[in-house]
Amino acid sequence: MEKTYRVVAWSTGNVGAHAIAGIDARPDLELVGLWVSNPDKVGRDAGQLAHLGRTLGIAATDDADALFALGPDAIVHTAMADHRLFEALEDIQRMLRAGINVVSSGPVFLQYPFGVADASMIDPTIEAAREGGVSLFVNGVDPGFANDVLPLVLTGVSERIDEIRVSEVLNYGTYDQPMVIFDIMGFGRPLDELPMILQPGVLTMAWGSVVRQLAAGLGVELDSIEEWYERLPARETFDVDAGTIEAGTAAALHFELRGMREGAALIVLEHVTRIHDDLGPDWPQPAGKGCYRVQIAGEPNYTLDLQLLGGDGDHNTAGLKATAMRLVNAIPAVVESPAGLVTALDLPTVTGRGLVTR
Repeated sequence: MEKTYRVVAWSTGNVGAHAIAGIDARPDLELVGLWVSNPDKVGRDAGQLAHLGRTLGIAATDDADALFALGPDAIVHTAMADHRLFEALEDIQRMLRAGINVVSSGPVFLQYPFGVADASMIDPTIEAAREGGVSLFVNGVDPGFANDVLPLVLTGVSERIDEIRVSEVLNYGTYDQPMVIFDIMGFGRPLDELPMILQPGVLTMAWGSVVRQLAAGLGVELDSIEEWYERLPARETFDVDAGTIEAGTAAALHFELRGMREGAALIVLEHVTRIHDDLGPDWPQPAGKGCYRVQIAGEPNYTLDLQLLGGDGDHNTAGLKATAMRLVNAIPAVVESPAGLVTALDLPTVTGRGLVTR
């Protein structure tokens, strides 16, 4: 008989709601608890909070100790970490010390923090995992699957590699997360106002893990990582799901993290983010409504486009669901991994085992 893993979902936000649906979809996972930060959600059923149209028999709680006392095999942690980095690390360390495996969407630098963050930001979390005898896996779709497993698999059919470029090319107009859109990415703000994401070192902290992990997967050392970006203004005032973008304010962002080796970019992490499709016509364009792209220059040259489209017709829904399912589907492998921080380089192939519906 296949083993069943008991799981707690931690938050019901943009990613968390999809994680609950994903846990419910897998026959080898059992949802046993749900944590929420909003007092108004306490006592409500997980199925209701995940918009499943049915109840799951699990009531949300804000009592972390009660959830730890359940002795779950794993916690799917999807609480926002970008604006509360140290608090999120403390939460995760507490889970790990309690002997609970964790799969998490953040803090994103933990995808592969080596050479990206100071040891003081890494070691306490690894020590907490080893103390609890459990594992931590931080991933998603980006940073995550689209720029760790996907490009590394493609390099397996290369004869020579001169450059790897991994790109997200998406319109964020339907991404209903005002904090990310306005406060972190700076859309709708004056172009002479530098947003959080473009403060020196922030791009490297957020996506340097991608560049470093690809280098490790290829067995090469990088000399440095360089940051580059450009922005464009809105031509007119328009509304997006997160709010209003005024004419003349930031409405498109193109940035790169360049892993340098011997004076040239060897590994490039690129984001082309628009709020309106007409902006930056000379910038890279998506395949379909939005895509993650892997380009390998060498022999031969490869371009691989992963198009996103949710069942509701929205590419951003697909991205959120991909983030959630990357974590949920990895639970069995993470639980069975040695104690400590595990990365995509450590896990076996993760599949949608049990998700075939016919």
